[in-house]
Amino acid sequence: MIMKKLYGVTTAMVTPFDKNDRVDIIAIKRHVDFLVDKGVNCLYPTGTTGEMHLMTVEERKLVAETVIAQNYKRLTVFLHVGTMTQKDTIKLAKHAHEAGADGIGVVTPAYFKVNDREMEEYFVSVAASVPDDFPVYLYNIPQLSCNDLKPGVVERIAKRAPNVVGIKYSYPDLNRTGQYIKVNNGKFSVLQGTDTLMFDSLMIGCDGIISGSSSVIPEFYTGIYKAFVSGDYDEAVRLQKVAAAGAEIIKCSTNMSYFKEGLKIRGIDMGHMRKPLLDITAKELAALTEEFKRFLDQK
Repeated sequence: MIMKKLYGVTTAMVTPFDKNDRVDIIAIKRHVDFLVDKGVNCLYPTGTTGEMHLMTVEERKLVAETVIAQNYKRLTVFLHVGTMTQKDTIKLAKHAHEAGADGIGVVTPAYFKVNDREMEEYFVSVAASVPDDFPVYLYNIPQLSCNDLKPGVVERIAKRAPNVVGIKYSYPDLNRTGQYIKVNNGKFSVLQGTDTLMFDSLMIGCDGIISGSSSVIPEFYTGIYKAFVSGDYDEAVRLQKVAAAGAEIIKCSTNMSYFKEGLKIRGIDMGHMRKPLLDITAKELAALTEEFKRFLDQK
């Protein structure tokens, strides 16, 4: 049974909210087309970059359906479906399959500490809620979820749930990343979630990256991947340095409001943050605009 997997540059998409705090469908459509035009390989909405835990189940379904429809099978689409409850996660997992997604990603349980047995049972249950040929990626981001998904637990999950085909690991630990790559006799798909480690991760065997920064500056990440695939490692390293500088300007992994403002500067109004998260201040915006435009002007 061959299942579709993520690869190359998978973009963790921003979720736009309008001035009335509603999901902005028009902005989502424009963002999808922007990412397709810039050459990313896969789309990954409603994850951390998409303010997942600040949305209702119905809002997340709306975003999912909009992305799938606007993409129109041009790129691979995996939906992040993890929520604060197993019941809602399964609800979104089933919806993803029904809506025509290519697969799903599922973050670990968050806030409450879970042991290894609870972690294993959670992912096996979610994977069992969708068809056996519908691919599932685990998602480990321990610095935010407060729960770590150990390689041994991943191995047990993969043996019990054949549709669990890979993992997104969003912590800058290449040793652990290498341990995930060995799961299932080296047949496990591993995607890096730390944008600044894309080239390093490709070199040790990762299939690609799931990048929030590529929501805003996708062409730099697609450039890294193309250079890597062609064997031009010097160019890949150069572009990794450029992408890292861009990621720093838009405050990668610290404040998604900079992502939204960066996209506005690029001509796509992605609206506002959802409270309790706030938009950046006028002073911060002025500094960002100057620095980011200078970054985009480089050749």
